[in-house]
Amino acid sequence: MPLVEAALLEILACPVCHAPLREEGQELVCTGESCGLAYPVQDGVPVLLEDEARRP
Repeated sequence: MPLVEAALLEILACPVCHAPLREEGQELVCTGESCGLAYPVQDGVPVLLEDEARRP
């Protein structure tokens, strides 16, 4: 089961580098080569805050 709806995932981007995000486990992970931050999803809501992101 997806973390977020596909239509929402298509428009979301990393707030730091603006690269697209992909679902990985219970997180949304930045696809940017130099970034790679992983953002948590809590109760179906992506938390796209740099301070809450996990560094690669």
